[in-house]
Parts: sequence; structure tokens; C-alpha cells
Amino acid sequence: MNTPHGPGSFVAHTGTDVYGPGKVIGVDGVHRRVRFVRFVATVRARDLRAASPAETREVQEWLRAKKRRYGGEW
Repeated sequence: MNTPHGPGSFVAHTGTDVYGPGKVIGVDGVHRRVRFVRFVATVRARDLRAASPAETREVQEWLRAKKRRYGGEW
């Protein structure tokens, strides 16, 4: 089964950029749990789009910085 925006996918919200880009950390039916650079939210998959290369780099750098600072998995 092909799950759009499955775990590990880099995404952005289709309607607003206030969340910043993010990474999908969980799937529950039509909803995705996303760790955005500003917070974590549950969003319907249809309200997400694939992140651009620049947005993907932004999230990856943010995640690296958090891991360096706090350790663990982000």
C-alpha cells in the first residue's frame, strides 16, 4: 500500500507557511503527525505537500542542531 507522506517524509503545509517545513513522524489513517520546525501537529495528509529541496535542507539542519544540543532522536 502506498501511503502518501509516510513516516520520514519531508513535507510542508499546503495552506500556510507559518508552521515551517517538517518531517512526518507518524501516520494514523488520513492524518499525519508532523514535527514542524516550530512545533508538532497532526494534519490531514491532503493538507500537506512534499517539501522543496530548500525546505528539506532546512528541516535536516534543524534536526541536526537539535540532536547536537539535546541528543536523542528528533
